[in-house]
Amino acid sequence: MRFAAGIEYAGTAYAGWQRQNSAPSVQAEVERALGFVADHPVKVVCAGRTDTGVHALGQVIHFETDAVRPLRGWLFGANTNLPQDVALRWIVPVAADFSARYSALARTYRYVILNAPTRAPLLSNRVCLWRSPLDAARMHAALQPLVGQHDYSAFRASECQSKSPVRRLERIGVERHGDFLVLSVTANAFLHHMVRNIAGSALAVGEGARAVGWIAEVLAGRDRAVAGITAPAGGLYFAKVRYPEAAGIPAEAPAGLSAIIGASQSLEAPG
Repeated sequence: MRFAAGIEYAGTAYAGWQRQNSAPSVQAEVERALGFVADHPVKVVCAGRTDTGVHALGQVIHFETDAVRPLRGWLFGANTNLPQDVALRWIVPVAADFSARYSALARTYRYVILNAPTRAPLLSNRVCLWRSPLDAARMHAALQPLVGQHDYSAFRASECQSKSPVRRLERIGVERHGDFLVLSVTANAFLHHMVRNIAGSALAVGEGARAVGWIAEVLAGRDRAVAGITAPAGGLYFAKVRYPEAAGIPAEAPAGLSAIIGASQSLEAPG
């Protein structure tokens, strides 16, 4: 049978999602836990790989197994064997042709900024601390030219291995929630460091160092050296994946801090 599962994790202790030979990864922990329940090695495929230090609210995976277990057994058995910073939120059977990666219609990332003069120790490595005052409205306006299908070379890491820099961005925006700013972006797929590079450019506009029209110029120029900084990994969250309704993937509301990060409903793309 083939199953899909939703995973939430804090990425601080891991060298990203993908399994590594000499560094801890979220994938290795998930495969180990599911393999313990299945009593055989399990290989998982994810909706989108995250980098070192990046978190996830709604990562989705699929895996195959011949083991027969109740859904509750898969869920709680895996969580019992996962570290405290990784958890399965749900698990469902899916069709044999479902792919966590290739069946996805769109992916949403959120970048969370704490705009305050002093750091918040309890949010260490969970937000990007930015001490200079930020204008969320300026940031939101500056990002709108990114919507559509474009060559995003200006926001692509030099080590990006994608064959094409072209992506289709459905929606992007910035909201303020008290001292927190949430940048939310939905696209069919993303380039390496694309969201963090966009966030770094938005920060330059928000603090007044760049004009509102600057990001449109950067996009058109396709030169990464001209764009803003790569914002810190700790503020980035892989928020959700959208699939065809027929796939039967749950739309679960996150809790706790996750609910705050996921609160930007007005920035959601339709569906």
